[in-house]
Amino acid sequence: MIKAPNIILVGPMGAGKTTIGRLLSQSLGREFYDSDRIIEENAGADIPWIFEKEGEDGFRKRETHALECMLHNQESVVLATGGGIVMREENRELLIKSDALVVYLYASVSQQLHRTSKSNHRPLLQTSDPRATLTALFKVRDPLYREVATLVVETDSRHPKSVANKALEAIKRHLKSESKTQNANVNG
Repeated sequence: MIKAPNIILVGPMGAGKTTIGRLLSQSLGREFYDSDRIIEENAGADIPWIFEKEGEDGFRKRETHALECMLHNQESVVLATGGGIVMREENRELLIKSDALVVYLYASVSQQLHRTSKSNHRPLLQTSDPRATLTALFKVRDPLYREVATLVVETDSRHPKSVANKALEAIKRHLKSESKTQNANVNG
């Protein structure tokens, strides 16, 4: 078992944040949370309903509240976030300033389209051209995911267990190198 801060997964729709998050939490023996489920539980309604009644801005406010609660009230958990969590500067600052390890699960637009094609629980994709929507979102969000990320893990054309193992190895390497740096600073 590795000792690590909270692990927060960011990335676009269809990157596999929830699936990979569950696998990571099992491997690490940690609690798993999904920010979308937290929002739904707190609201007593599903995300499409929240979008319909409160708009995207109302949903994003709820998302910020859920992120703050998780960062301040939970330790040693794995949290999968919604794809748009990086859209609010406040959220990016929370992610960057926290001691959490933020893992960006990168997925190409083609992979996102393939993985989300059968879902009707994605309000932003209820459009006549989901590819155009995903492409536009990717152009805006990819740099923001990279801004907050401690690590980037490629997910395209990989089985979820393979991605989870790759993420786990990257996390272990990162924590090991961080530990060596801290020891050198203490001893130096």
